[in-house]
Amino acid sequence: MKSFSFEPISSNDATILILGTMPGTKSLELNQYYGHNQNNFWKFMFQILNEDFSQDYETRKALLQKNKIALWDVLQYCDRVGSLDSAIKNEIANDFETFLKQHPNIKTIFFNGQKAHAFFKKYVHLENSYQLHTLPSTSPANAGKSFDSKLAEWKIIGTLKTGS
Repeated sequence: MKSFSFEPISSNDATILILGTMPGTKSLELNQYYGHNQNNFWKFMFQILNEDFSQDYETRKALLQKNKIALWDVLQYCDRVGSLDSAIKNEIANDFETFLKQHPNIKTIFFNGQKAHAFFKKYVHLENSYQLHTLPSTSPANAGKSFDSKLAEWKIIGTLKTGS
């Protein structure tokens, strides 16, 4: 199945970029980043940013923009059956050179899982230096760590936001 990523969620003043690999089947069906209700991404973001959780997608996007966080995927296109990153074939990366020029305040890039980081390293060669952090995947397929263990690692985003 041919899969295409979504447009980024971003604002011009974004300082942090979070990158997934490619939307899964449920996300594509809903046309929403991290649309699978068992994916912990949005639960983590609301908890880290000290906001009450919301199921509303517009509220979710606004939460990121208000906190100067951009969200996108490393890949623009791929062939994949199902939602597993290990099934990705014939991938093409998004245009990070243009995106990062349009968002000059981004200094830190987080990867939602090892595979997102691996594809980024394979296809993206940056001239500027950025702080790169690989976090455990929020996918329900990543059952090797508990919710609390993953959340503890994701809290680095909140630490950077508050400067503590």
